[in-house]
Amino acid sequence: MSRAERLLELVQLLRRHRRPVSGAALAAELGISLRTLYRDIASLQAQGAAIDGEPGIGYLLRPGFMLPPLMFSEDEIEALVLGSRWVAERADDRLGHAARNALAKIAAVLPPDLRESLDASALLVGPGEQPLPGQVELSLLREAIRAERKLALRYLDLKGAETQRTVWPFALGYFERVRVLVAWCETRQDFRHFRADRLREATRLEARYPQRRQALLRRWRERQGIAER
Repeated sequence: MSRAERLLELVQLLRRHRRPVSGAALAAELGISLRTLYRDIASLQAQGAAIDGEPGIGYLLRPGFMLPPLMFSEDEIEALVLGSRWVAERADDRLGHAARNALAKIAAVLPPDLRESLDASALLVGPGEQPLPGQVELSLLREAIRAERKLALRYLDLKGAETQRTVWPFALGYFERVRVLVAWCETRQDFRHFRADRLREATRLEARYPQRRQALLRRWRERQGIAER
């Protein structure tokens, strides 16, 4: 591993920790000595990384730092290409357009050898079934999730009966044929799943819901027995 790759990996390790992590733990994950780690921390700080902490206490990277130039391994590039191609083919038009733009921006800042690997990726997305059409734009649901705003829904249940709900949306699941809104339902006072193709109307309300999106997602994962990634 080159020093540039090691510095990038150190940044990635620090990003994964939300609390101060000891130098010994970081050095062990990187397979380097503590002395080398301290030099690497100092190098990153000199490049503008807002790393708080000191030897014996632990280190924490504040958000907003990106090592130039952007570097990826071959496997990471293939993962980015495959994921972007899947989104471009299977998601709604707006998200597909965003995926193609993101890939173009990544390509623009990669070193030449890695840009060639991205352009030449042979991982393809095979044909699949088209998702069931719906009457509500998925971009509206995603925007409400990002803004942590309540939604007023008109929804058809399995028996075709229309119900009206006020929900706290916090996730959107993409399956082969359906898209599923995951939300806390004020009527049921519990988590509920709403198929996007059964939504007849969705209105974003000005009111924020009273919990953070991450907290709702964590509780839902615990209920479903899904480990955090």
